[in-house]
Amino acid sequence: MLNGLVDLPWWGYIVVALVFTHITIASVTIFLHRHQAHRALELHPVPSHFFRFWLWMTTGMVTKEWAAIHRKHHAKCETPEDPHSPQVLGIRKVLFEGAELYRAEARNSETMRRYGHGTPDDWLERNLYTGRSALGIKLMLVINVLLFGPIGLTIWAVQMAWIPIWAAGVVNGLGHYIGYRNYDCNDAATNLVPWGIIIGGEELHNNHHSFATSAKLSSKWYEFDIGWMYIRILEILGLAKAKKTIPQPRFEARNVVDTQTLEAIITHRYDVMTRYMKSLRSIYAEEVEKLRASNAALADGERYQRFKRWLNRSENEQPTSDDAEMASMLSHSSRLETVHTMRQELTALWARSTASSEQLLKQLQDWCARAEASGIKQLQDFSMRLKSYAI
Repeated sequence: MLNGLVDLPWWGYIVVALVFTHITIASVTIFLHRHQAHRALELHPVPSHFFRFWLWMTTGMVTKEWAAIHRKHHAKCETPEDPHSPQVLGIRKVLFEGAELYRAEARNSETMRRYGHGTPDDWLERNLYTGRSALGIKLMLVINVLLFGPIGLTIWAVQMAWIPIWAAGVVNGLGHYIGYRNYDCNDAATNLVPWGIIIGGEELHNNHHSFATSAKLSSKWYEFDIGWMYIRILEILGLAKAKKTIPQPRFEARNVVDTQTLEAIITHRYDVMTRYMKSLRSIYAEEVEKLRASNAALADGERYQRFKRWLNRSENEQPTSDDAEMASMLSHSSRLETVHTMRQELTALWARSTASSEQLLKQLQDWCARAEASGIKQLQDFSMRLKSYAI
């Protein structure tokens, strides 16, 4: 009994710890994130209750609190109201104090009222899971010690640290700080790696922020979302149903700008902007080097690097103090100024406005006409690409 009810070799305890923590990760990404916070899938009561019970024992997190905080993060992303933005609070703060930021926001009654709607409110939630988080964690500790003896304490400690480190720290912190971007979405979200296994698919954070209601977080052929694999298994068993997945752009050989074109580019707006930015890489590099040779303001290496970053940043990123200086440099290159201005105009097509669909269509037609008359090959080629987007 001193060694527990289950006697394993040393590597067996490592496997147990990894399996237990992976179940917790799967519960967070499938139940809390995709099902509760974003309603991206429907879940049968059996897996739904299992995930809720397991999270109560292994994290002590309350479903309403987690969903509300995450919804607010999306609604206020990269602003001072974002509960955990490294762009605002700093990467060290989010990376090392992510759990503390979560607990602080959970005490915000306005956040709970505004963003916590639609989460479980049954007898179990009211009388067990909410307000008795410590009880579930203690129960997990007792189970681990009974099963594995003293080493169960270590397994339990790993379980308690897993979500604060990987989810609250790495996803919320590094997932808005470093990595690659498939889509030019409205915030700084990045994909950490193409293979979402350790954090259940949450590594593909840029994909998620671009299409928040998608039950599938991978979008490229080389990306893998293990959470989606589990959802598909649940679907086959009749225990889940995905509502939406990331829309994949479709192209047709067309040479007109009509309502179908407008609808298609709005649907695939992040893909449009990503392709637009890629199409501008050569002209950006060429024109910036010309400016550096002829403009004394860009002779300074730090200012030169800042100008390049400024050109490539998202239109929706927080403004910087040197915006006026950076913008003034565009006036020294008519080609740079043209492609940058037209980038802003293209983004405005799907920004919130009171313009009618007819007005938006006219703006898109004008944009393509000016792009093709600009004499800039990159703009001319991209105009033809825009016309080929289809629903």
